[in-house]
Order: sequence, then C-alpha cells, then structure tokens
Amino acid sequence: MTESTDSAGSAGSEDSADSGDGAPAAVAGGRERSALWRDAEFMKFWTGEGISQIGAQVTTLALPLTAVLTLDATSSEVGLVNAASYAPFLLVTLLVGVWVDRVRKRPLMIAANAGRALLVSAVPLLAVLDLLRIEFVYVAALLIGVLTVVFDVAYQSYLPTLIGKEHLVEGNSKLQGTSSLAQIGGPGLAGLLIGWATAPYALLINGGSYLVSVVSLLAIRRPEPPPAQPEQRTGLWRSVGDGIRIIWQSAHLRACALQSGLYNMCWMSLQTVFVLYAARRLDLSPGTIGLLLGTGAVGSLGGSLVARGLKRVMGLGPAILGALLLCCVAPVVIPLAPANGGIVTLALMVAAFALIGAGGTMANIHIISLRQSITPDELLGRMNAGYRFVSWGMLPLGALIGGWLGDLIGLRETLFVTAAAFLSAVLVVFLSPVWRLKDFPAQIGTSPETTAAVGS
Repeated sequence: MTESTDSAGSAGSEDSADSGDGAPAAVAGGRERSALWRDAEFMKFWTGEGISQIGAQVTTLALPLTAVLTLDATSSEVGLVNAASYAPFLLVTLLVGVWVDRVRKRPLMIAANAGRALLVSAVPLLAVLDLLRIEFVYVAALLIGVLTVVFDVAYQSYLPTLIGKEHLVEGNSKLQGTSSLAQIGGPGLAGLLIGWATAPYALLINGGSYLVSVVSLLAIRRPEPPPAQPEQRTGLWRSVGDGIRIIWQSAHLRACALQSGLYNMCWMSLQTVFVLYAARRLDLSPGTIGLLLGTGAVGSLGGSLVARGLKRVMGLGPAILGALLLCCVAPVVIPLAPANGGIVTLALMVAAFALIGAGGTMANIHIISLRQSITPDELLGRMNAGYRFVSWGMLPLGALIGGWLGDLIGLRETLFVTAAAFLSAVLVVFLSPVWRLKDFPAQIGTSPETTAAVGS
C-alpha cells in the first residue's frame, strides 16, 4: 500500500509560522518555526481526516467479520467482500480524478463521509430486521468503496492547496502518523466493539465517527482556491487518459505505481486469508484478531517518526528501497509461526505486522511526497486518480486470488505463496531510477506530453 509524502528539496524539515488565513509562511532568514501545529485550519483538516481513518479501519475489519461471524461466509465469499470494497479503485478512480480536478475538493470529502456514515449504519439496521444477507454486504462494500475513492483522491489533491507545497513533508508525515495511530487503534477498537456489540452493531457505532469527521471538515474556514480553468476544455475520456499518461511517461511515477500495485495485491491476499486463518485455524477471538493487527501497526507509527531522518541520512531513493525491503520480507514470518495460537505465535505475528507497518509507512511518506512535489497542481487530481487506478485497482484482484487460493490449497499455504510474491514489489523499484534518487527531481511539465522530462 505504498504511497508517500515529502516536498521538493528540504521543505518540511524545518518549522514555520502561521500567516493568518493563508497557508503557513516561512520567517526571515530561511528558518521556519512551529508550522502546522500552529495552523488552526490544518489542525481541523487533520482531525477530520484522522477520524475518517479510524472509521475506515473499523469498517475494514468489521465488514468481513460480519460476513464470517454473522453470515458464516466462506473464504471465497470473504474474498468477494474485500474485492467489492476495492473494486471502485479500478472502476471509477480515473473518472473521479477528472471530477476532482474540476471542482473544489472539501465539499466532496464532506459528502463522501456523510454517505459512508449512512451505508455502514444500514448494515446493523438490516440485521435488527433479520434482513441482512451476504448480497447486501457486497453492495454496501462496493458503495463504501466508491465514496472512499472520492474522499482519498480529493484529500490528497486538497492538501497542497491548504498548506502549500513547501510544507508537504511535514503535513504528510503528520497524516501518516495519524494513519498509523488509526491502524493501531482501529482494528483493536473494531475487535472490542465486535466482541461487545457483535459485528453488525459495531458498524452502527462506526457510522458516528464519519459524522464527527464531517463536522471537523465543515469547520475549516480557509478559502479553497477555485480549480484552475484550462485554456481549452479537454473531453472527459481524454482527461481520463491523461491520468494514466502522466504516470506512464514519468519513469519515477511509473515505477512507484507498479510496485504499489504489486504490493497491494499481495497485501489484500494476505489480509483476506489471515482473518480466516486467525479465526478458524488459530481459534482467536475477534478482539484478539483486532488487537493483534492493531499492535502490529505500532511499527507504522515508529516508521512515520523516523522517515524524515532516514531520508536525510540515506537519500530519498535508498530510503524507499530499504523501507520496501523491510515490509516485503516480514510477511514470511506469519505462516512460519507455530499454528497453535500460543504466546510464541502471537509474538511472532506482532513482530511481523510491526515490521510491515514500519517499512510500508516509511516508503509511503517518501513516495507520496515524491508524487506531490513533481506534479503540477492542475494535474494532481488526475495523477492521484491514475496512480490509485494502478495501485489500488490491484486490491480486488488480490482479494479474489487470496480467497480462491485459500479454498484451493489451504490458508497457511496461501500465506506462504503471498509472502514470496511480496518481493516482486522490491524488484520493480530496484530495476528503476527511483532507488538512485538523492532528493526530489524537477517538477514535470504542465501537459501530459511533457511528463517524460522528469529530472533524475
């Protein structure tokens, strides 16, 4: 799931002062102090995005566990639930990217979270009426996925306009840190809620988190600039194609997107099978499964804290490659752990998930920043959408492959196959110019045809 966050040059490694209603500005002498911590509008955005992350983490575990525990779903059916959740990244991401480039982003985020609140709350309401069926879980997962696409593409394109590109490293590091905390608390919270209220009703509580996020986003008062109007209006399908061309014509973006797609495919295969493996082979409770995934994500928080220092010491490219090695080798520990559910098994799995989280987050911080720093503002929506189309579009494929292999060769055997496949993501970056970068390259041209001019 590798994406990342850093701005061009060394921006974000120093602090800055808030300049009223505008984005934080640097002070005299080139030094900055206390940038985004003192920016009230960013703090509102950070709060809303963070609560959304927690809600998404609860949904990610509670929805498939609803299928497993309430509807007695098979491995293939759980794979279909996860596939439906991420299919919109393949089906509608490019269209959403064109839309995001043409409108203001904050209203889209608000509407998306309001819709997610409604959908996740509908599952327990149907359960109360004894009308919940696996088919509705598929539909809910699909629609929640569509709204997640809208929110994610909009928020990544909104951030540079809110804080300025010179603060992207700091802003993205804070957002990645919040994402890590959500991964720590979200699965554990989901497991506890499921244990206390059962899986469907945990989603009702989760619906409230999205509504709190809506309130936080509504409170932002910094004006969002209108989207840039092109001199010549481009047709819809030409604009959709631009999202792919922007990435394909840049060696750096192309390699990052391909490795992300491979990594995400393997991760979703692992996640689909692991929930079943932990529940049925290891006989772990929902609360333990959630806490296991959550404590493993402590590594993500650690990765977000050291990522900037790692880049400073190693350089951008080596830091990305080293982080990927860490998170792509660790998955083999999961099926190697004894299949008895004992303390050794739990300790090894916590260590594996911690290493996966640390490496993935460090890579994400730098890859997202690389993307944002070299892409002009007017192309950010299409670039983010094209990138998500390639990278997140592989998630439903991974879910289907994991579910199919789980039924065909067994759960533990599928975990071994998936662990080996993770190394393909490392190979893509090693064979590209990305790992040789010392710092951020020059910004790409303002038209898709000139994106091959990225500096090295």
